[in-house]
Amino acid sequence: MTEKKAYIGVIGAGICDLELFKIAEDVGRNIGKRKGIIVCGGLGGVMEAACKGAKEAGGTTIGILPTTGRKTANAFVDYAFPTGLGEGRNFLIARFSDVVIAVGGEYGTLSEIGLSLKMGKKVIGLKTWELIKDGKKDLSIIEVSSAEKAVEIAFNYLTF
Repeated sequence: MTEKKAYIGVIGAGICDLELFKIAEDVGRNIGKRKGIIVCGGLGGVMEAACKGAKEAGGTTIGILPTTGRKTANAFVDYAFPTGLGEGRNFLIARFSDVVIAVGGEYGTLSEIGLSLKMGKKVIGLKTWELIKDGKKDLSIIEVSSAEKAVEIAFNYLTF
């Protein structure tokens, strides 16, 4: 029997500051140590940082690219899938992930969060969006303060 692998989505902005880069790199490293597979948009910023951390820990990375060519993938992507879908590829990132970790992020990240939640996926957040519904804080995003905690919770929510 083959061991099942965890496909952990790591989402966030394509351009980020050094603090978010280091957090995302730690997320990736912790996923790699647990032999999880990173699913991301395959570009720069948070995506590149997570892939870099995963590769340093011996992990595997998948980039679901918005472009039509593999050359746009960051240097740490093992498997690049050019979709030509632009931001529409966010649906695929959410669909392919067992659980999602959001690190910071812009509106594209917000769309991935919404799609993931709509699909019934758990979303763990580090310095990311806060959701308000009917005037009250929506607790759908599990807020954490460290990369280690985010990955621990992500693996605890795996249901395969």
